[in-house]
Amino acid sequence: MGEMNHQPGVPPPVGVPPPMGMQPMMNAPVGAGAMHQPYEQFNQLNYCVHSNPSWVQVAGLAFLHYLVMLGSTVMLVSIIVPAMGGGPGEKARVIQAFLFVSGINTLLQTLVGTRLPTVMNASFAFVVPVLSIARQFNTNDFESNHERFVHTMRATQGALIVASILNMILGYSRAWGAFAKKFSPVIMTPVVCVVGLGLFQIGFPQVGKCVEIGLPMLILAIVVQQYAPLYFRHIHERTTFLFERYSLLLCIGIVWAFAAILTAAGAYNHVSLKTQQHCRTDKSFLISSAPWIKISYPFHWGPPIFTAGHSFGMMGAVLVSSFESTGAHFATARLAGATPPPAHVLTRSIGLQ
Repeated sequence: MGEMNHQPGVPPPVGVPPPMGMQPMMNAPVGAGAMHQPYEQFNQLNYCVHSNPSWVQVAGLAFLHYLVMLGSTVMLVSIIVPAMGGGPGEKARVIQAFLFVSGINTLLQTLVGTRLPTVMNASFAFVVPVLSIARQFNTNDFESNHERFVHTMRATQGALIVASILNMILGYSRAWGAFAKKFSPVIMTPVVCVVGLGLFQIGFPQVGKCVEIGLPMLILAIVVQQYAPLYFRHIHERTTFLFERYSLLLCIGIVWAFAAILTAAGAYNHVSLKTQQHCRTDKSFLISSAPWIKISYPFHWGPPIFTAGHSFGMMGAVLVSSFESTGAHFATARLAGATPPPAHVLTRSIGLQ
């Protein structure tokens, strides 16, 4: 009954749809300032870089990250310290120094560097140059293994100091940011994979030194992480949450309890000493030989020894670790819902390493 404003026989005007770039997004980006499109978002993520989980979950996840870092640190130290002539006491002190410096580096990266939730730890790229330094010093040239260990550690310190200068030059001169613009997954992935494959013959045989402990750990980790959440999803959602997030804690607790039972039952009383060191829970002597409080400080093992050959070998490891860190920062930003780190942030991060 109302009066129409258009002419008879002329269709009413139709609103022009907004351009594709101006259409409102159906889902908000994960994290404030995220530049990813809605179809690129990871919807299964519970937290982003701006989230504030409860203190209970933060403590559990922090302890989980600490265990992962501790495991990789112990494996790394178990490879290089015996080759340098060190015993359980030296191994415990090197582990303490690694954890202390890794904590400081992580704080610097999260507060000043990339400001991403990245845990900084020792890279396995340094295993090969450190082992090459250790093999150059013969045991017969020293009065004891401890003296050989200290001398090798001083040579390693000198090589690391010179190589770190290259790190700072690449970082604070912003040269690494210019190089990072040319990086792509096609370039970084083969470099990281080659380093990992080169250490395969060093790391994986460690599992075979105690098959009754290593093999159940591998099987249990696969079952708990991949299949248990799917099975218990029909029972209760909380169990799925625990299996997906704290599966490593569960596996470590079960396998260590299994190893402790075998040790207490006397399963390794009549085996070789080497098997006991790998399988028993009371033969590492790390806790008994480690001091309760030990603060690391520069030149802890004496003044460094500078050698050109050692320094150039360590520089190669520095370049590889810089590739690893760059890829890790991009992956962390992607998984945390943050923007990709720009060039000046990457250079600042590499300089702090």
